[in-house]
Order: sequence, then C-alpha cells, then structure tokens
Amino acid sequence: MAIDKVKLQVLADHSLAAAESMANTLCRTAHSTFVKETEDFTTGLTTAEGETFAAPRSLGATWFVGLDYANVIRMIDDYREGDICMTNDPYSGFVCTHSPDIHLWKPVFHKGEIVCFAVGHVHNTDVGGAVPASLSRTLTEVHQEGIRIPPVKLFRAGELDQQLLDVLLTNVRVRDQNWGDLKALVAAVNTGERKVREMIAKFGIADFRIGIRDLLDYTEATARSIIRTIPNGTYAFHDYIDEDSPGGVPCRLALDAIVGDESIVLDFRRSDPQLSSSMNMPTGGAERHTLLLVAIYHAFYSLRPDMLVNAGMTRPFRCLLADGSILNPRYPAAVGMRSLTAIRLQDVVFGFLAAAMPERMPAAPAGSICIMNVLTSDPKTGRRVMAAIDPLVGGGGAMPGFDGSNGSGGNAGFLKNTPVEINEVEVPIRVLRYGLTPDSGGAGRHRGGLSVTLEFQVFAPNTVITARNRDRTRFQAWGTQGGRAGAPSSFFINRGSPKARVLGNTDICTVEPGDIIEISSSGGGGWGSPFDRPAAAVLADLEQAFVTAEGAKRDYGVVIRDGVVDNAASDELRQRLRSQKVKDHFDFGPEREAFERLWGGANYDVLIERLRSVPVEWRFFLKRKVFDAVAASAKEKGDIGPATIAAIFGGVKREFPQLS
Repeated sequence: MAIDKVKLQVLADHSLAAAESMANTLCRTAHSTFVKETEDFTTGLTTAEGETFAAPRSLGATWFVGLDYANVIRMIDDYREGDICMTNDPYSGFVCTHSPDIHLWKPVFHKGEIVCFAVGHVHNTDVGGAVPASLSRTLTEVHQEGIRIPPVKLFRAGELDQQLLDVLLTNVRVRDQNWGDLKALVAAVNTGERKVREMIAKFGIADFRIGIRDLLDYTEATARSIIRTIPNGTYAFHDYIDEDSPGGVPCRLALDAIVGDESIVLDFRRSDPQLSSSMNMPTGGAERHTLLLVAIYHAFYSLRPDMLVNAGMTRPFRCLLADGSILNPRYPAAVGMRSLTAIRLQDVVFGFLAAAMPERMPAAPAGSICIMNVLTSDPKTGRRVMAAIDPLVGGGGAMPGFDGSNGSGGNAGFLKNTPVEINEVEVPIRVLRYGLTPDSGGAGRHRGGLSVTLEFQVFAPNTVITARNRDRTRFQAWGTQGGRAGAPSSFFINRGSPKARVLGNTDICTVEPGDIIEISSSGGGGWGSPFDRPAAAVLADLEQAFVTAEGAKRDYGVVIRDGVVDNAASDELRQRLRSQKVKDHFDFGPEREAFERLWGGANYDVLIERLRSVPVEWRFFLKRKVFDAVAASAKEKGDIGPATIAAIFGGVKREFPQLS
C-alpha cells in the first residue's frame, strides 16, 4: 500500500539530503584532486535488492543514478552489522565498469534485517597497470589496466581487513592518495547508514520500506509520462569514435530506437564488435545497464526538472546488445577507456531524441571529456608526483532558445574545473594558458558552447602525460536545425617550434624538460541557421572573444569593422550565403561526410552483419583487413556498394582457412 503523496515528498527530500550529505562528507575528506576538486565520485542509497532510490543532484558524477548493485550484493554470502564490501573488477557483477573505480556498499540493518544499502564509488587516479593513471586506448586486455579486486569485504563487522588493503596499495603508484580517498568513501557510506537510521526513526520502518519503493515507482511514472510526448515510431541514428585503436579506423555506435506509448526499445546491435583496445563498455548484456542510459537521465531531467532522480527512470527502457560487441564485450577485453565510448553513446541517444523531438532537444555536446594526468617529479625535492590536473570537457550543444554552455559540455559538466593555483601547488608544472577557444562553438541561431584550451610546461625528465578519452579530432559534434558542427579537438607538443609534434588522439606520451603541452577540447554543435543569429549577438560574441572578426564573417555572415557591424555589407553577405545549399536536419562536418561517401549506412551494416557471423576473437582483426581491402578497391574502381562489401568480406575470410 502506497504512502500518501505529502509524506512521499518529505521522504524524497530526506533521501536526497542523505545522499548529498554522503557526497559532502566524501568531497571534504578526499585526498586526490580528482575526487575533491573534479568530483569524479558517486554516493547513493539502494533498496535491499540493489536499486538506487537516492542520488545527489549537486555533487559528483551523474552517470550512475540508475546503477543496479544487485549482482554484487548477491556475490557476498552473508552480511553483518559493520560490514563494508568493495570491488573494482569490471567483470564481477558489472557494477564497476573500469578498474580505477572502487565501489563500496554497506548494508543498513534494522532489527537484524537489511533495509537498504549505502553505496558509492571514487575514481582513483591510478590503480597500477601498464601506464600511469592505468588507462590508455593502447591497452588490449583488462589485465593491463591495474589490480582488480572481486566483490569482497573490506570491513568485517567493523574491522578493517588490513591484508586485503595491503595487497591493493602495494599495486598502485600513489598509495597514500588512494587510501585517503578510500577512507573518505568509507566515511561517506557510514554517513549514509546514519542518515537512514534517522529516516527510520522519523517515518517508521513500515513507511520507510514502502516509501523507498514508491519513490522508484513515482519516477518510473514520470518517465513514462515523458515518453508519451515523444511521437511513436522507429528512429535510427549513429555516430563514430575517431579511431577503434591507436592509428586505427573509425568505430561506429548505432541505434535503432522503437518508441511505443509508454516504453522505448533501444537496439544497439548494429554497433561495432568488441575492440582490441580499451574502449569496450562492460555491461554484461544487462537490458538497463546505467551506462547505456546516461543520455536519458540528462534529457528527461532537463525536460522535467521536478522529477526525482533514481533508477525508476530506467524501467521503461529495454536495451538490445550483441554479444561480443563494443557495448557487451567478453572477458578479458580491455575496458579502461569505456568513458570515451559512453560519452559517444550519449551523443547517439541525443541524436535519436533530436530526430524525434527537433524543437525540444539541443545539438550535440562536445562529446569528449579528456582527463589530463601527469606523472613527473619535482626538480627541487625529487618528489614523484602522479596527479590528474584537469578535465577538458568542451562546449555544450546549443539549445532551442539558448546558446550552449561554454567549456562545460552540458552532459559532462559534473566534472569540475581544478583551479590553476591548486594545480601549480600540487604538481610541478607551470600553466601558461587556460581558457575558452574562440570560434570553436558550432555556428547557429544559437551558438554551440566553446571548447577549452589548456597549455602548460613541464620541468622534469621522463614526465609522462596521459590524456585519456582523446577523441573528436576527426568527427565533430553535430549541429541541428541548420546549425553547424562544433570545432574539432587538438593536441600539440611545442606547437610552432622546431620540436613541434601533432598528437591528435594520442593519449599517452613522454615529454622532456621545458616541453609545452597544448590541448584543446571540442566545441558543441549549433542550433538553427547561423544567418538568423542577430548581428548584435554576433558583435557581443566578438567583444567577449567568443568569436573573431574573421569567424563572424565566415560563419555568420556578419561584417564587423572597428568594433561596429556594417549592416549593409552584412545583409548582402548573408543573402548570398543563404542561397547556398542548406544542410539537412543534422550537420556532421566535412570529415564524416567524406567518410560516409564510402562507408555510408548500408555498407557499414553489411560489414557488421558479416562480422557477427565469425567468432568474437576474429571480428576486430577481420574488420581492419576489410577496411584496408575496401580502401584499395575504392581507389581502383570508385563507387562501392553493399554487394561489393559483402564480396570483399568473403574474399578476406577465405584467406584464413581456420574460419571454414
């Protein structure tokens, strides 16, 4: 029997306050910059079965509000008062999704029975493995990505398992930092337990038990009410990761969305097979795995800011995944860079929603959340330092009625900026420039958000830079409703000098004393025709250094001389530019258009269909062989269609009799 709505709202407020109190405890007591400043962590409360019913709105990562802890909860045989359990293994229960994320869950008892769990995670800057920060797209199996701890008790009836902790800390590069963050997370789940006891005292155990399930049901009903406003039908959308491996070929994430009256099926089975690089996303094939639905959280909460944020939001959805695919890989596929794939998958889901509700949805956000890590030493003290110095998120997509957010990426804005002063105190580097990048937002009636450029200098030999999640140097964030794609990202060492290097999507490199690293994120897509943007708004952008005079003329048709708009010249130029061919509903940028002249939807579909017919361990290998053969054939013969792709695949397959 449901509790009354007034009491349910009060319980919702208390649950939210409990989750945010946990987050504040964690944020105040964490040791690493990446947790206490960037806020890559989560806290929350789940039912006794593992469904998240409370999560913070203002602190920490927003990707895990629908996370289901059921699998790992069941992997512990018995629970006692004071137990705190831990895992960071991506293949044990599929709660943790890459090894730097350590998840804790603590049972909360009432009169000997578990009534809920206090849960959370922190992203450790390093958990050992082949590279500093543990993550790189160059890695090919999960064993290279640091120590993995299957679900186990860190505390037994309140007593720390020191041997387990020693094993963990022996295998990491920054043990004091990791232990400091882990202690902060322990404090957070203990806070959650205390807050739950306070709620039980206030509401009574019966109403608490019923109420937390009612919170999930209420959010589910709200989500279904939003789905009723989306036109029924089938919508297809896809986007690409620039490279499926270092120096590789594009990787496609494809969606066929089937919208019913109150439910949606998200069919991702036309996406790439699992990769021999670390961008696989471990979901265990779960139909409502949280990483598959992050874009839904952001979109639905934006459409209904009053809705409760919990796992009830996932219930109207069913996701279909191919076994042995990038979104459902088999062990021991590397998964450390799954966040790159997750952010691109959000762009795909946003694209489906923009196609279904073009007047309500924004253009694509930057689609790149590059995390800069530095392993170096202090020339004065010799102290070895391993630190995450900043997330470069990029611009948000322009919205119907508003410009995109500058530098925050919209859907990745939860990753907070680290002040320059803190970086320079904690890491022996000098920041030379950190700010917005002019002309990087996609042009539109509403401009895409600007990207961020970070330039810094290092001073010690053998300094290693890990720039995880590098992407969008080739395929840009798409614009919509006549808006233009955002600017691509970039990565340079010693730009403009004789020692200059262009690194593109490289995510790990060793630099020398005095080297200058310059990295820019990507810009968000524009919304609406740029020639409909008021000239006064373009002038204001110029005055704030959001656009240059050249960019104003080239992208918006606005001529500005000596700080004043030349109205006559602008009207003439805009009229001429309007007469040019207008993009269709989406503008994907010239690189994608060129790529899809050869690898358009039908051709790529045939490749995916054929790859699924061979064993998993052959798929990535054969894909690369087919891409090479198709490129050679296109150079010789020109146009290539699906039948040719099928024939080329057959020919490549016959080269390997082991597949017969």
